[in-house]
Amino acid sequence: MENRTTLWWGRFDPGYSRNRVLRGLLGDLGWRIRDFRPLLSRFAGAEASLRRIATPDLVWVPCFRQRDAAAAIAWARARGVPILFDPLISAWDKQVFEREKFAEDSAEAWGLLAWEQGLFRQMDMVVADTVPHAEFFAQRFGLDMDRLAVIPVGAEESLFEPAPPDRTHQGPVEVLFYGSFIGLQGPETIIEAAKLYDGPPVSWHLLGAGPLLADCQAAAQGLDNVVFEPWIDYKSLPARIHDADILLGVFGASEKAGRVIPNKVYQALACGRPVITRHSDAYPDDLNRPGSGIAFVPPGDAGALAQAVSHWASARDSLPDLSASAIASYGCYLSNAAIQEHLRNALARLGFRD
Repeated sequence: MENRTTLWWGRFDPGYSRNRVLRGLLGDLGWRIRDFRPLLSRFAGAEASLRRIATPDLVWVPCFRQRDAAAAIAWARARGVPILFDPLISAWDKQVFEREKFAEDSAEAWGLLAWEQGLFRQMDMVVADTVPHAEFFAQRFGLDMDRLAVIPVGAEESLFEPAPPDRTHQGPVEVLFYGSFIGLQGPETIIEAAKLYDGPPVSWHLLGAGPLLADCQAAAQGLDNVVFEPWIDYKSLPARIHDADILLGVFGASEKAGRVIPNKVYQALACGRPVITRHSDAYPDDLNRPGSGIAFVPPGDAGALAQAVSHWASARDSLPDLSASAIASYGCYLSNAAIQEHLRNALARLGFRD
């Protein structure tokens, strides 16, 4: 793919993990990346013309940039250039079901759905991070599956590297959750699991901040083995993961929580730490087995989570083996090398073959 150029269009964050991973993989495949970050999304087409932006081989609209999509579509169509959109999430889904800003049957929700559906249908390709997410896009937005591609999220491997567990650590087994304390993550389920826990000594650590933090802190009153930690610098996160014995994923019971593999799961496995998270069809089937380095529990089930933590904590000597399994599972199914094949296949379907 030498000498092919993709124009990343929109007011996107180039430092966001999803963008950094995909941009790195595109570069590894021989693509040159040019950025066009307009002053105003609505008038981006006019700005691109005034700035005489050179015509690329592919226009790429990055994640969360629905507001940039219409101008990018018009500009690409006028030049006969294929356009790809990697939304990562649906704006309609987020506003209606996650934030509950609009009722599902309200005029605002229907308008938002129609607007987003129109954008998706005009794309040559829409990217989803998991198969269930692609199926959701197909169902809700009337897209044919042949116009959808699955490219997993991944982790920044230059930052999230494997490290062996500390075999000299003799204190309680440390269980770590980090996140933005939103409903999808189900942090309240973690607090309830800490209350129900019955097993070898463990220390539950919840790092981060967000809407449900105060509720979780209130619910954890009197639990001496629950520790809340403030946000840390992103670059310090791998070291914090390495300090823990077991990582926690997400436990929300929403449909969206069942369609995603969250960043924290990729990052924890890349660091070589076993993960407990809610069951989801988003994961490869081969990971749903003992010894994979990842354990699944029913969504919102605090008792099952407490039991899963107890099971691993009771076999503390096996944690190094679970760490090795986590690294192996990541390498086989969730690594950047695996994701690059998904990206290569998606580009090939647009006509860009090696």
